[in-house]
Amino acid sequence: MPLVLKKSSSELLVPPNRHQMPPPAPFRWRSEKGALNVLGIAVFILALAVPFITASPYVISILTAGLIYVMLALGLNVVVGYAGLLDLGYVAFFAVGAYTSGILTTTFGFSMLEAVPVTIVVCIVAGIIIGGPTLRLRSDYLAIVTLGFGEIIRLTARNLEITGGATGISGIPSWSFFGWDMADGLVIAGIEFNGKILLYYFVALVVGLVGVGGISRLSRGKMGRAWKAVRDDEDAAEAMGINTYFTKITAYIIGAVWAGLAGQLMGTYLSAISPTSFTFLYSALILMAVVLGGMGSTPGVIIGALFVSLAPEFLREFAEWRYVLFGVLLVVTMIFRPQGIWPANAVFPWSPALAARRARRAKATEAPEGSAAGGPA
Repeated sequence: MPLVLKKSSSELLVPPNRHQMPPPAPFRWRSEKGALNVLGIAVFILALAVPFITASPYVISILTAGLIYVMLALGLNVVVGYAGLLDLGYVAFFAVGAYTSGILTTTFGFSMLEAVPVTIVVCIVAGIIIGGPTLRLRSDYLAIVTLGFGEIIRLTARNLEITGGATGISGIPSWSFFGWDMADGLVIAGIEFNGKILLYYFVALVVGLVGVGGISRLSRGKMGRAWKAVRDDEDAAEAMGINTYFTKITAYIIGAVWAGLAGQLMGTYLSAISPTSFTFLYSALILMAVVLGGMGSTPGVIIGALFVSLAPEFLREFAEWRYVLFGVLLVVTMIFRPQGIWPANAVFPWSPALAARRARRAKATEAPEGSAAGGPA
C-alpha cells in the first residue's frame, strides 16, 4: 500500500499568497530593458562630463536650454504620447510655472526652493481649470480649445500689472540652498564651477533622475497602462471599467506640473521672462519634438527635443538660411522615419524580441503556402 502524506489542518487553512511578487529577473544587458538602462546611464555620465570637456559659456548655455526642452517634451509625452490628448497650448503651463516662481521670488521674497511647492499647487489648479471642461472633447476640438487656452494665458500675463505687463519680470534670482546661492559658484578639489555650470548640472539631474526615471516608471505602472488603453480606444477602455475622464485629467495634471517646473527652471536660466517667451511657436516646437522623436517613447522624445532645440544652433553659420535647412531636415526625417526617430516599439538589432518578431513573420508567410500545398487538388 503506497504511503500517503496528509497535510495538517493548519496548512489547509492558510490560503496561497496570490499577491506575492515574483523574484526580480536577473539583469541581462542584451535584453531591451537592460540595453536601455546601460545606454541611459552612459548618456547621463556623458552629460555630467561635458563641462570637463568644454566649459564654454555658449556650449553650456545651449545645452541647458536643450535640457529644459527635454523636460518639456517629457511632460508633453505624458499628455500626447501616453494618453493620446492632442494639446496645442502646452506652453500655457510653462508660462504659469515661470510667472508664479518669478512673482514669488521678486515680489514676495521667496527663494526658488520655497517657490517649488507653490508652483506645483498653482499648476495643479491650472490643470484642473483648463482640463476640467476641455478633456470631455476629443481630437480636433480638444486641440482647438487647448490652443485657445494657451493664448488666453499669454494675453492675461501681458495685461496684468503683477506680471509686469508686456515687459515681463526681470531680476529673477538663482537657486539657493540653506544660505548658499548657486550664483556664487563652488570649488571642489581645486576645480571651480561657476553658476551657469552648476545650473546645467542641476537641470541635468532633475531631467535625468526625476524626469526620465520617474515618468518612465510611471508609464509602466497601472496608471500608464490606463493611459495607453485610453489612447488606443477610449470607448473600449471605458467598457473595460477604466474611468477615462479621471485617467485623462491625471495625465493632464502631471504634464502641467512638469511644464510648470520647467518654466521655473527657465526663469532662473534667463533671469527674466516676458509674454513673448510663451507664444504658440513654442507649443508647436515641443509637440514637434514628441512626434519627431516617437510618441510614447522616452528615448525618442529626448532625441527629438535635442534635435529641435540644438539643430538651429548648429546651423547658425548659414545665417538666414538656417531655418530653411532646419525645415528641410524635419521633412526628410519624417519621410524616412514616419513613426519617429526612436518609436515606442523599436528594438535593438541584437535583441531577442527582434529575433522572435522575425520568426513570427516567417511563420506567418509560410503558413498560407503550406495550407495551399497541403489542400485538395
